[in-house]
Amino acid sequence: MESSLRYLDGQLELTSSFSTGEPVKGAVVRLLQADGTPGKELGHIDAKGRLEVTLPELGDGLVDLQVDGGPGHRDYLTLPLQQGRVNLDEVVMGPGSRTALNWAVAPALVGVVGLMVRVRSLRQR
Repeated sequence: MESSLRYLDGQLELTSSFSTGEPVKGAVVRLLQADGTPGKELGHIDAKGRLEVTLPELGDGLVDLQVDGGPGHRDYLTLPLQQGRVNLDEVVMGPGSRTALNWAVAPALVGVVGLMVRVRSLRQR
């Protein structure tokens, strides 16, 4: 499941779809409590895979959001709030999100793939 966010003047637009591109219609979007248990329900993803919502009044810090499309179909986003607004530049997608380590390892992987292609092309000669 993949989710993306847009945020403008207090209005949050969340778009969620399965890896096939099909919208996650009916998925519940909720805030999570600090202990990870379900918190306030914000709404449901519509037939186009979107939900527009105004976040409740929240203090500065991190807020965890869950998109729940049923067992095995959940996405989690961590929203950093500063002065009551979402800072999209620092949103963390989880699990499976890209971390600094992923990006640090990427050049090494490109080198390994290049080596594999080189070895394969030599073997085919």
